[in-house]
Parts: sequence; C-alpha cells; structure tokens
Amino acid sequence: MTTPSNERQAVVDAFHHLYCDDPEKTWDNTYWLGVPTQKCPLDLWIYQEIMFEQRPDVIIECGTCKGGSALFLASICDLTKNGRIFTIDIESGPSRPDHPRVRYLLGSSTDADIVNIVRQQIRPKDRVLVVLDSDHTKDHVLNELRAYAPMVTAGSYIIVEDTNINDHPVYAEFGPGPMEAVDDFLSTTNDFEIDRSREKFLMGFNPRGWLRRVR
Repeated sequence: MTTPSNERQAVVDAFHHLYCDDPEKTWDNTYWLGVPTQKCPLDLWIYQEIMFEQRPDVIIECGTCKGGSALFLASICDLTKNGRIFTIDIESGPSRPDHPRVRYLLGSSTDADIVNIVRQQIRPKDRVLVVLDSDHTKDHVLNELRAYAPMVTAGSYIIVEDTNINDHPVYAEFGPGPMEAVDDFLSTTNDFEIDRSREKFLMGFNPRGWLRRVR
C-alpha cells in the first residue's frame, strides 16, 4: 500500500524535528575518525556519491568548525585518489586535524581577499565542488553564492547546507536563511538547478540545497 504524500511528509518532518531537537545526541554528537563533524550522516553519504561521480580536483568549503567535514572530504578524496580541499573559517582551530589534502584559510568566506586566494588555486581544467556551511543568515549565504558559484564547473555542485532551518521544517524562529538565499539566487540565474534526486533518503539538512550547475 502506498502512503499518501501528505502523511509521508508528516512522518519525515516529525523525524526531522526529533533529530534536530536533541542535537547533543544526534548531529552535535557525530564524528568522522574521531573528529566532530556536525553533519547528518545521510547527507555525507550523498557527498561521497557526488564526489565519486564528479571526481572534483578542488573542493571549497565555507565553514570549517572543528574540521570533521574537511577530514571526511579528504578521506573520500583519498579513496578516489584525487582532490584537494580549501576550507575557510573566521576562527582558528589549533586542534583541527592535519591532512595533506586540506588547507585551512582564516577569514570570512565573503572577504574579497579570501575569495581571490581560493580563485587563484583553481587551475584551468580543474573540476570544482563548493560547500556552503558557515554563517547561515540569508544575506551571508547569498553573498557566498554570488562569490563561489562562478567557480563551480558544469555538472558539479554548490551545496547549500542547513536549508532546513527557518521552518523548513525546523528552527522556525531563525529567520531568513539558506533556503531564502537559494530562492533569491536562482531567481537571477539559469546556470544552476535544484537536484531533488539528492534528497532520496527523505530526511536531510539540505532540502532544495543541492544545486547542480547545468551550463
């Protein structure tokens, strides 16, 4: 028997709330090789699928935190035998993991000097993947989209994390955030489309946030 779509969505949203309302037991208690990662494991599985398909030469990560997600990305790069990561944060982290594929950049992801540093690391034939997971306010995410989307190569992705906040369906009190930035960004370009196929595990932190460059 097929579950009606509204009932199905209600179950998904209810689990989403359960998962996010108790972070010290879920997303804030998630580790990759012993390093705090603060991501949904269902999303990390999608990351590795994209990385295997696209084999990015450069991965730009805005928002480093403890460095767990950068280490995860580097580990997948080790498995695919390709790729280097530039991860950006406004705070330093002396306990972040060392990995030969990872370079930590200190500063705001939207600062012109940081954007230029990253742009200079991209070689003409490099395949580029971008992850946005820093300040989640709408204006900041929109500025990141404008700065880094031109670096993404055709067929690859700019992944906007935490589009689930501001009542999509969690943390309704947050205010305009990543999903609202995505909507504004897509209203100004035909270069990207939302890839809903990446939401196949039903619950994830990035609904409508998997943006594939189509040209």
